[in-house]
Amino acid sequence: MDTPAPRSLTGLRAAEAQCTRCPLYLHATQVVPGEGPNHAPIMMVGEQPGNDEDLGGHPFIGPAGRLLDRAIAEAGLDRKAIFVTNAVKHFKFEPRGKRRLHKRPNTYEIERCKWWNDIERALIKPELVVALGATAARSLMGKTVTISKLRGQMLPFENGSKLMVTIHPSSLLRIRDSEDKKRQYAGLVDDLRQCAQLLRAA
Repeated sequence: MDTPAPRSLTGLRAAEAQCTRCPLYLHATQVVPGEGPNHAPIMMVGEQPGNDEDLGGHPFIGPAGRLLDRAIAEAGLDRKAIFVTNAVKHFKFEPRGKRRLHKRPNTYEIERCKWWNDIERALIKPELVVALGATAARSLMGKTVTISKLRGQMLPFENGSKLMVTIHPSSLLRIRDSEDKKRQYAGLVDDLRQCAQLLRAA
């Protein structure tokens, strides 16, 4: 049975630190809670913490996070006004020698962590939620979706807010062709520029 939902971000972080809702807590260094203003107009949801985030305890501080910060700035958004979090709060990985390779969370892990994300949104009440990648979209929409079909659309979401689905910046890091990488990055900036326009019009 779930404990009562925390009523503040401070309480939420303390509760998340004790989370045993799925087995991922057993091997991760620590939980990585969301971070940002209490009533941020925009919330960005990624997949899960990476190696840097797991060690540092903060979301989006690794290579993908730096790429996201750059795209946010180019899109005309204020990074300090954004609440960033992940669909899954513990790092899932596969040991490979001394390295820890990212593994995609499964449906059970996404579902078990959804409770925390629902509480985050209830506390922050963002006008716009951005799903970065398929795992975030799966968590937020409650079903598997194809990013290419929904990308760049402003979808109606809960409590009158909007949902934007786009790629996760980590996907750009895996593209070897430089021209393709530029195109995909420009597409991410365009998606985030739409977010900036929506917030300005609100």
